Amino acid sequence: MPTQEERKAETRQRLLDAAADLFATKGVHAVSVDALASAADRTSGAVYAHFGGKEGVLAALLERWSGQAAADIAAELDAATDVDDRLAAVWRRFVDGGAGVAGPSSVGDRGDAWLLLEHELWLHAARTPEVADDLADRFARGRAGMGSAFAAWAAEEAGGGASDPPVPPDQLAVLAMGLLFGLEMQRRVDPAAVPDELAVTGLRLLLGLPAEAA
Repeated sequence: MPTQEERKAETRQRLLDAAADLFATKGVHAVSVDALASAADRTSGAVYAHFGGKEGVLAALLERWSGQAAADIAAELDAATDVDDRLAAVWRRFVDGGAGVAGPSSVGDRGDAWLLLEHELWLHAARTPEVADDLADRFARGRAGMGSAFAAWAAEEAGGGASDPPVPPDQLAVLAMGLLFGLEMQRRVDPAAVPDELAVTGLRLLLGLPAEAA
């Protein structure tokens, strides 16, 4: 017989799986707590008990993805042999890294499921000021270390620091995140317009490097 902790864990998992599907396909505002609970075969009280509401569910989904994505990209970066390999790994994980975030559901099987959820969180924060601070914190954590890593890769490519990126590392992280999100949004509606090679070229130019490696 399952323990109380095991039952809690199962309920949390069922709610997250159901929310990933509903939020990404219908949008956060179109999904009620009752609908979410029904899809998970649980009560609305379980949603509030585990997450405090829809915002908490969405944040938990994104946190689960980000933890797995961080581990995956760290392994890829360790195996990369040059800056282009590293930038390609960042781009690949950005557009495809959410595979499995929601478990075995119609949306969770899509590699880009996490980005649909990320966009939904942004829309929700834009419409709900009290959520905006939490999203700002998420972006800040996403930028942490990104600019310094990119600057180090640029210096390595330029020959041990002979050339610096055009802006300081903290600003570089802001621009890099903006470029990644912008390219992904275009690619979602017009995949042919943003091939992987173009994304890497854009990141190289942002780092102050030539469009192509020497």
